Amino acid sequence: MDSKANQEPAACSDEHWMQIALSLAARGQGAVEPNPMVGCVLVKDQQLIGQGYHHAFGLDHAEVDALKSLASAAEAEGATAYVTLEPCCHHGKTPPCSEALIAAKVRRVVIALADPFPKVSGGGIEQLKQAGIDVTLGVLQQQAEALNAPYLKLVRTGMPWVIAKWAMTADGKIATVMGESQWITGQQSRHQVHLLRSRVDAIVVGMGTVAADDPLLTARINNQESQSVQPARVAQRIVLCHKRLPSSDAKLMQTATKIPTWLYCSPLVDSEQLRVLQEMGAQAVSLSTSDQSLMVRELLTKLGDAKLSNIMIEGGGELLGSFIHTQHCLIDECHVYVGATLFGGKQASGPIAGLGLPHLDQAPRFDLQSVDSFGQDVRMILRRI
Repeated sequence: MDSKANQEPAACSDEHWMQIALSLAARGQGAVEPNPMVGCVLVKDQQLIGQGYHHAFGLDHAEVDALKSLASAAEAEGATAYVTLEPCCHHGKTPPCSEALIAAKVRRVVIALADPFPKVSGGGIEQLKQAGIDVTLGVLQQQAEALNAPYLKLVRTGMPWVIAKWAMTADGKIATVMGESQWITGQQSRHQVHLLRSRVDAIVVGMGTVAADDPLLTARINNQESQSVQPARVAQRIVLCHKRLPSSDAKLMQTATKIPTWLYCSPLVDSEQLRVLQEMGAQAVSLSTSDQSLMVRELLTKLGDAKLSNIMIEGGGELLGSFIHTQHCLIDECHVYVGATLFGGKQASGPIAGLGLPHLDQAPRFDLQSVDSFGQDVRMILRRI
């Protein structure tokens, strides 16, 4: 008789269960912001007995969602809870998750990442410990930080996470010498861009893009049956206006009463024209400077004050160039689509214009997160190191 047949299965590691919790947390992307994405699994006798995640802003947090998944509340007694972020300990839109875990009589709580939010910031951990619960912190911390990088940046700096997106040819051009640019990439790539639009808080363009492309800047998504699907999130459409303002005939203005449209304006714009656009439904925000690099920083500060956690830059080279300076780079993540074609030409535009950086050692460095192919196109996702 094989003696191994009677052996109990090997115990799963904390990392194993936390990885499941992180996968659950990611399901909330685009629906929970400005809250963090959080997942929770409940384990007892090496068996998964409950799981949950934060589904949408204002709904139950992950710990409560996991507890509600149990057949009975008594099942949680003596269990271990694996949570991707420190349980909250304050009353907000929902009651404190730390108190829910204490009331459930869990034996142990394993946490990936402490929450820097001032109303939590170690308080949840301390409450659990004071209740006699064993707490382990830092399991898969790097993965948890990567998942909630936009939330962490907003809490720590007061500014949103900046995603720069552009499509270019294999020789690095975003338009021909005559300015033609549609379409460098194919339909599959454009679908991915619309998916990105559907999960960010705002899409930012400059007046160059508005004048050249007359974009709508909405997320247009179809399901597998080619039916239109309403995105979970409708991004604000933001135009950074240095001297010019959109025409009243622009698609953005024609739909301003239906889709949030904001004009962030320097003191140089025409006040009478701005008043007309406001009457059409556009919201206007005055910036204190006409220096384009300072305008961008002020824009990010104001968006952070409004609790926007993810913004997508879809502007042309001049706007993207305003986010890169000799002393700092304001871009956190790049989604670069490369089409299988060549434009050539010294005068053909590249993705990032502006003054440029004079020295190699001033260039911001990025980490390659992923490389995917869509038809004949390639997408690279990079994150700032």
